[in-house]
This record gives sequence, structure tokens and C-alpha cells, in this order.
Amino acid sequence: MLYQFNELQKLALSPLRMAAQFHSQILRSPFNPMSETPQARTLAAAYDLFSETTQSHGKPDFGLDETIIDGKAVPIVEKIVHRLPFGQLKHFKRETDRSDPKVLVVAPMSGHFATLLRGTVEALLPDHDVYITDWRDAAAVPLSEGGFDLDDYIDYVREFLGVLGPDSHILAVCQPGVPVLAAVALMSEDEDPNVPKTMTLMGSPIDTRCNPTVPCKLAMDHPLKKFENTVIHTVPIGYPGTGRRVYPGFLQLGGFVSMNLDRHMDAHLKQFDHLVEGDGDSADKHRSFYSEYNAVMDLSAEYYLQTIETVFQKQSLAKGEMMYRKSRLVNTGAITKTALLTVEGELDDISGIGQTVAAHDLCSNLAKSKREHYEQEGVGHYGVFNGSKFKKFIAPRIGKFVRKHDTVS
Repeated sequence: MLYQFNELQKLALSPLRMAAQFHSQILRSPFNPMSETPQARTLAAAYDLFSETTQSHGKPDFGLDETIIDGKAVPIVEKIVHRLPFGQLKHFKRETDRSDPKVLVVAPMSGHFATLLRGTVEALLPDHDVYITDWRDAAAVPLSEGGFDLDDYIDYVREFLGVLGPDSHILAVCQPGVPVLAAVALMSEDEDPNVPKTMTLMGSPIDTRCNPTVPCKLAMDHPLKKFENTVIHTVPIGYPGTGRRVYPGFLQLGGFVSMNLDRHMDAHLKQFDHLVEGDGDSADKHRSFYSEYNAVMDLSAEYYLQTIETVFQKQSLAKGEMMYRKSRLVNTGAITKTALLTVEGELDDISGIGQTVAAHDLCSNLAKSKREHYEQEGVGHYGVFNGSKFKKFIAPRIGKFVRKHDTVS
């Protein structure tokens, strides 16, 4: 019923939102003699803010049309090079003859679309041939396509790496750190020729026992059945995935916001002030960020619940107990050829300090010459893969690490 109630709420707010947009336009019209008065500007700003905060957001576009290589603008064409039911492999093809390292960016399947990593991709494009996992909203996947769980995630990573072929590199942001590490371990043990040359794990919950954050404690302190009974719902009629059990995106968004409610309220108040003052640039930046942040997708129930249990409650990979398909132990000690870079943010309140660097202990047979760790001062979770410090400090470090090991067997 909660899913249906959310849909009814959207419908109920739609005419109010349209009315707010209409009144805002009238109040801001240059033909309105009252448009420059403080009262009109304040009221118009209120209408704008209401319209934006009640807006439904679909899947955003990456919008990366070009990059700069050797000081020149180079066009980019987005291409889907491989499709699977719950995700596709997207290639940002640069119109250049340069042969740069192939990097697979594995986006989180944790509520937001892969476009949350737009800044990550943008920073890598000048020096890398970039691909990304473009995950699909579970509500858009028909039941006939089957289910999707953590083991399927591992399979998708392996299959995507197979599309890139030998001599590729992989980069995981946040949640996919565990399935990516597991996939590379399985590939290494199988002597798969497509095992990546480097693996970069950024802000990943490899071992959530280290400095557990609020989300970690929430997952640890409640039985799995409680999550299943409270946040898992069935996709209603009207969607391709009707009947599929999911963790709805709107519930995830509510959780994201509630963890930092004061910060989000302050951001909206600042936007209101910018709108009143007529500071269009600042208001547009806020609008752009929240348009992206509020665009969420449903997750399949089996994937979400298995992740909660395996990663946060049992810490199976960190303890050397993770089973693939319930029959094969994931042996991270098998990783001997894939160089490992871990990146953490000093102020990360999602994956605490120590959780990502724990991957080095798990890769016990990996030579020291193939390991690096970097902690970025002054950034939280988002800053590990986006923003000015990522572009200035982290992205160049990743590029240097990738090139160092790109030609080394």
C-alpha cells in the first residue's frame, strides 16, 4: 500500500506544482509592475522552492559531450556496448586516435542512478577510455527476466570485464567494492585472461567493523527480517516490473535525507535566499544537485537483503567466509596480479576510515609493489569521488596508479 500511496501523492501534488509554477512566472514577469518588490520576489521564491521539492525526477542524462585532451576539445559519443536485464555497459567513446587505459567504473547500486558518478567519469575521460555500469531501475524489469542478487552482481562485473577484454582496469565507488573484490578474486583463481590489471576501491564497506558509521550500525543492530518487513514492497500495476519485490527508491531517498536533515534544510533555505536575491547561478547549482540527488531507482529485494546480510551483518568477505552461489568460497588470497589502490575520505560518514583499506589485508598474497592507499583530507563520502578535491588530488593519483601498472604484467 505504501507504494500506491506514494503514487497517489505524486498525482495529488501535480496540479499544485503546476499552479505554483504559473504563479511564479506571473510574479517574475517583466510586465508585472510589482515583480521587483521584496514581497513579490519572496513569494515567487517560495513557489519555486515548492515546485522543485515536489517534482518527480526520472533518470538523468550524463550530458558529457566533450573532454579536453592535450588542450583540445574532443567530442564524446555515449554508446551502449552490452545489455543485460538489470544493467547495461556504457562506453564514453572519445573521437581520438589515442590509446589510453580502459577503465570500467562500477557505479553503486544503492538507490541513485549511475549519473551520480558524472563527475568521476568527467575527471577520468582526458586520460582514460572509460566505461560504466549503468544499472536499471528494478521497477522497469519484468518478472519474466528473473531475479537479481549479490551473486548476479558479481556475474555482471565479470561479464562486463569480459567485454572490455584483457588489459583493462576496474574502479568501484562505495557499495560495489565488495562484489568487485569478490569478482576479481574469482577471476584470479580461475586464471581468467580478462582479470583487470588494477582495482581501485573508493569509500567501500569492505569491513564494516572498522569505525562503523550510522548506516552500518543501523544494518548491524536490526535483524534481517525487520528490513524485509519494513522496507520491501511490491511494484504496483502500471510498471513493467509489476509484482517484483523491491526496496523502493523513494524510501531510500527518505533515508538519505533523514541522516543529514539539518544539512538538507540549510541547503534549501540558502536556495530560497538565492532565489529572493536573484542569484540565478547559485540557485541553478543547487537545483542541478538536487535534481540528481532526488532521482532514485528501486532495488531488487533479494539483492538488497543479501547485501545487508553479507556485507553489513556478517562481514563475510572481511572474515574470509563469503560464499559465491552458496557453494564456492571467495578466496581473496588468489589475487596476485591485480594491483590494488584504496581511497578513503577523512570525513566519510557512510564508509568510515579503515573500512576500505581493509582490502589490503584480504589480498594477502599481493606484492607490496602492487598496493597503494590514499586518504584525502577534508572530504566526506561524496567528496571521495566527486568535487574539487577529487579532481585536483584523487583523480590524478588514480591516473598515475593505472598507468604505472598498465604495461606491467
